[in-house]
Amino acid sequence: MSAELSDKLKKMLDAPNFVNIATIQPDGSPQVSPVWVKRDGNDVLISTTVGRRKEKNLRRDPRVSVLLQLFDSPYEYAEIRGTADLTTEGGQELIDELSMKYSGKKYREFNPDSVNDAPRVVVRITPRKIVGML
Repeated sequence: MSAELSDKLKKMLDAPNFVNIATIQPDGSPQVSPVWVKRDGNDVLISTTVGRRKEKNLRRDPRVSVLLQLFDSPYEYAEIRGTADLTTEGGQELIDELSMKYSGKKYREFNPDSVNDAPRVVVRITPRKIVGML
């Protein structure tokens, strides 16, 4: 059963706030990365590339936790626990959209070294539980 994002949390995810995503390593230890984020309805979307640690972790174990903590109000936060589905379909479009949201530039303009990047992956996170102050 999925959890519903509050209106305030939706607003914070729609703004250019960074989130941290935690995945599970093969040995069971956590791996955490700061990432850009967008919302699609009640789902949370992030971008990565094929072969990165978080992509490998999520393909092996789709359980994930996303933490949004406001920079200027650190006691306002939300942890979104859920499961991830991965696809390369729409991967380049998502990273370009995220790059425009956070930098005002297409991804290849923001990060010219990305020309040699592996294929982009869309990570769609369906919330199962939400805890925190948002």
